[in-house]
Amino acid sequence: MNRLTVGIVDYGVGNLASVTHALHDAGFRVRLAGDTTVLDACDVLLLPGVGAFPSAMKKLRDTGLDVYLRNAAKMNRPLLGICLGMQLLAEESFEMGHSQGLGILVGKVIPLRDTPWHIGWNSLKCTMSDSALQSSHNEFFYFNHSFALAGASEHVSAVAHVPGPITAAVRHGRIAGLQFHPEKSQRAGTSLLRALIQDIAHA
Repeated sequence: MNRLTVGIVDYGVGNLASVTHALHDAGFRVRLAGDTTVLDACDVLLLPGVGAFPSAMKKLRDTGLDVYLRNAAKMNRPLLGICLGMQLLAEESFEMGHSQGLGILVGKVIPLRDTPWHIGWNSLKCTMSDSALQSSHNEFFYFNHSFALAGASEHVSAVAHVPGPITAAVRHGRIAGLQFHPEKSQRAGTSLLRALIQDIAHA
């Protein structure tokens, strides 16, 4: 069986080296590109991200990758967002004012209610029957964020508690998002990436 090729969307934001390394460890081929022709040839798209929502969206718009990602979602291509990359899939954000997101997933990005910053290891609690996540129930993953996705309850596949619940993972068909950093979560992160990417690719 041929290995899947994951195309990391390079728009100048994200832990590109560590994500690439984690994907290789999970057994995937990896292409890092902002060129849509290269991304078209990949089996799965991965949108990384760190930093602030408004500046990240601006970079996507400036490169035209916002339109590309919206069209990819409409064509039912497998797409995974990580950390800020997951938040960018939402309709809007209230970080540093108000910004429009990609609108691929229902919901908005708002400040955490129970803490100004969620950083460190926390466990996942699965909230829906998602075979790709079930083996990660109660496993610990690395978080580092001060905003979270809200209003997407029908697509929330896992939460974490900080102490109140926050959206930790979302799933809508071939679209998935992880608020935490699987690439920094050691063996648990590698296992989850392997299972989730395989699952959305073949859904």
